[in-house]
Amino acid sequence: MPAQVLGENEQLKVEDLVVRFYTYEGIVKAVEKAKLTLMKGETLGVVGETGSGKSVTALTIMALTPTPGKVEGGHIYFKGTTGETVDVLSLKEAGLLKIRGKEISMIFQEPNAALDPLFKVGDQIAEAILAHRLPEMLEKANQLKKEKANNSSFLKSLPILRNRSRDKLLQQVVRKEILELLRLMEISDPERVIDAYPHELSGGMQQRIVIATALACSPTLLLADEPTTNLDVTVQAQILDLITRLKRRFGSSIIYITHDMGVIAEICDRVAVMYAGSVVEVAPVLEIFKTPLHPYTKALLESIPRPGSSFKSIPGTVPNLVTPPSGCRFHPRCYHAMEKCSREIPELKEISKGHCVACFLYGDA
Repeated sequence: MPAQVLGENEQLKVEDLVVRFYTYEGIVKAVEKAKLTLMKGETLGVVGETGSGKSVTALTIMALTPTPGKVEGGHIYFKGTTGETVDVLSLKEAGLLKIRGKEISMIFQEPNAALDPLFKVGDQIAEAILAHRLPEMLEKANQLKKEKANNSSFLKSLPILRNRSRDKLLQQVVRKEILELLRLMEISDPERVIDAYPHELSGGMQQRIVIATALACSPTLLLADEPTTNLDVTVQAQILDLITRLKRRFGSSIIYITHDMGVIAEICDRVAVMYAGSVVEVAPVLEIFKTPLHPYTKALLESIPRPGSSFKSIPGTVPNLVTPPSGCRFHPRCYHAMEKCSREIPELKEISKGHCVACFLYGDA
């Protein structure tokens, strides 16, 4: 794979991604030539209405496109800690298992669905650690064994008990690692939580466990799929603050998926706006609020309730992606639609430095 596909400071590049879902109702054109670029150490917000393709794009970055979805075009280039650039979509399962959880992790929207109710919290975090950090944990266990060597009895050194002794030390090392991780998540009673089942914890606490599992191997890229959607406002603020501080500590790049423009303004460096499976605008976060270009982005910002202002909704409805509109998918709802908009698909082009838009209102986009 040519190294020049990604620039020096680029972590991830999604190029012309096409995802289709084959259902009884027809072929759902979920993602249509989506383009995204993520820089090292930045937080990229992906915003759009429900059904715009945000979550499908994120899952496809991990090669976890949900059934009956199928990737039918495009590339996802990723640069991990080794500095090697890989196309995630071309990797076989063995290669993907090395990346998932270690290089790329995901915080899911529903902690109840992400956590197994039959296993204790500690066991679920331990699975992620042992899957990718076993040599490191064994090394720590061996070091602990050497420290305890002077106090060990002759009976424990017998070959029949040697592996059993090592496994016990490994459990101690992994448990210590998990407790440190839980403290990092600002969980006040980690000794109790590590032995608890998910149903014994609150929604906010469950989400912290999901974040701890995602960060257990210090991933290069963290995908956060609306991680605060079902939490109350106070807990939402705590989780957002926690994610921001953990990003600085681990040095991870983040793709944060949400429909909340307030969250975008608070934690993101750049924003990608998606509509009906397409990326229609990408810009720095201040730029998107100050000078939005695409008619959909403008309408999205105008629809945010403001004190003293009347509520302004976007006319029409999100299109059925089995039979999406021809040309620009937003043209049936757009006040500025031209004849050209219904016939041709606008390309995402840079209008000013770092500000890209897919709209015929701007030059020959």
